[in-house]
Amino acid sequence: MLCCTKRYVDAFMWKKIEERFAGLPVQRAIARKMAEYGLSVSEDGRISCGSVEIKENSLAKSVGSDRRAVRETVKTIMRDKYLKQLFRSIKPAGALLKEVAHLLNFGVVEIEGDAKKAGIISDATALLSKNRISIRQIYADDPEMIENPKLTIIAERKIPGTLLNALLKIKGVRKVSIY
Repeated sequence: MLCCTKRYVDAFMWKKIEERFAGLPVQRAIARKMAEYGLSVSEDGRISCGSVEIKENSLAKSVGSDRRAVRETVKTIMRDKYLKQLFRSIKPAGALLKEVAHLLNFGVVEIEGDAKKAGIISDATALLSKNRISIRQIYADDPEMIENPKLTIIAERKIPGTLLNALLKIKGVRKVSIY
C-alpha cells in the first residue's frame, strides 16, 4: 500500500540489513525487531524507543534470544557506517489507535491490496474527504516485513457502510473491512 518511493526505500533498507547480518540470523532478527519498532542506538550503545531506554533482556526475549545476542547486534551496528547512521536516526512512529478506536468513537477502515500499486492511499483518502470524513491516522504495513500488508485508516467518526463498494473499486484493492 506504500507509494513506490517509500517501497524502494524500505526495500533498500531491508536489503542492507540482510547483507550486513548475513550468516547471523539471531542478530538479523534483533535488528529487524529494532527497525520494526523504531528502536534507536545511542552513541554509547544504549537502545531506546524515543526517550525510553529498552533493556537488553526485554528485546532479547521478544525474539527468543538472550542479552548477549543483543549486545553483539549493537556492536555490529556500531561498527558499520550505514547501520550506525540508520539506527542512530530511526524514530518510533507512535501509537496506533486502531485497537482503541471504538473507545474514541473513531471509525476504522482496513484495506488489503497490491502493495506495488500506486494510488491506493490517495484514492482512499480522497473518497473519505469527498464524504467529509476527517482522517486522524493512517498506517501502512511494510510489505517487506508483512506477507499481506494492510492500509489502516482511522477516521474522526464511523465510516458508513455505503462507502464499502466505492473503496473496493479502487484499483489494486482486494479486500476492505470497516469497523
